[in-house]
Amino acid sequence: MARSFPVPIRRWRRRGWGDALIWIIRIAAILVIAWGISGTVAQSVNGEGPTGEAWRDLVVAGVAQGALYGLIALGYSMVYGVLRFINFAHGEVFMSGAMVGFFVADHLWEIRLWETNFILAILMVLASSILTSALVAMLVERVAYRPLRGSPRMIPLITSIGIAFFLQYTFAGLFGVAVKSYPPPPDSLRSRVEFLGFEVEGTKLAVMGVALVAMVGLYLFVERTRTGRAIRAVAEDSEMAALMGIDVDRTIVTTFAVGGALAGVAGTLWALLFRGVSFITGFLPGIKAFTAAVLGGIGNLGGAMAGGLLLGLFEGVGPQLVLGGFGVPAVSQLKDVVAFTALVLVLVFKPTGLFGERLSDEDRA
Repeated sequence: MARSFPVPIRRWRRRGWGDALIWIIRIAAILVIAWGISGTVAQSVNGEGPTGEAWRDLVVAGVAQGALYGLIALGYSMVYGVLRFINFAHGEVFMSGAMVGFFVADHLWEIRLWETNFILAILMVLASSILTSALVAMLVERVAYRPLRGSPRMIPLITSIGIAFFLQYTFAGLFGVAVKSYPPPPDSLRSRVEFLGFEVEGTKLAVMGVALVAMVGLYLFVERTRTGRAIRAVAEDSEMAALMGIDVDRTIVTTFAVGGALAGVAGTLWALLFRGVSFITGFLPGIKAFTAAVLGGIGNLGGAMAGGLLLGLFEGVGPQLVLGGFGVPAVSQLKDVVAFTALVLVLVFKPTGLFGERLSDEDRA
């Protein structure tokens, strides 16, 4: 007669090795990070590490770039909250706004408005980027996703990857594959300014300020407006929302438009920071923004914002703080490795993300 174990013991036998492996990974990660940080601290004590000014610049650059990731990540989280799938074409929505914004900026440079009235010029570029990204997002929803509504989730997910490649090579065919450089911002914006006791480059300060305004605007839109309440209702239960008189199709396309508009804002800010754009500009920032959304908790708008900022800090400070302590050369070139490693570690310690995944009643059931 076969020996039978109580149910709790059988469950432990099935899960024990997996849980033990997870704990081994957790402990190893903590030891490696602690060892790297201690090595960096020792270098600083001996006067061998980066100066205080260098650390400040790393933090500021990380926060500025993280703000961009947060803006793009909001689009991922909004679509996931309503339709429960990841729109992997969102990075190309971001790219489309940045690409069209370049042509507007280049024309304004040619007529010298970029130099004589930079604020008006950048507002015109911002408007063109927002309009383009919002229209592309709405078009993608109408043509690619709406006919698949109600299909198994894997089908729209695969479709989104196909749409991403379609948009990439459509823009490559229309505008070429060469990197296009935005005109340089004025010297007054590139110079350092005093802010909260720190000297910060004006461009990075402008990026952080505009990103903050956009994020607060989205929060007020979702929480305080009738359309925002409709979006939250559809995200919670689309069938019940339809019974209550909400136009579900219109609400979904509005969600895509708002997410696209935020991606357009990020496209202009990206151009201010890095200037160069091409048909593949959206690929890596899009993947990292998705990482930020998962890091904060997919479907959680506040988590997407926080996840973007944390990811930017991981990229900016993490390589020097951890890998520098091991004497790894050229640590700044390993920022992508550090960013994605940070995501893996967060999911190992907290699988639902730092702030928890937001689920509808149907998904909770």
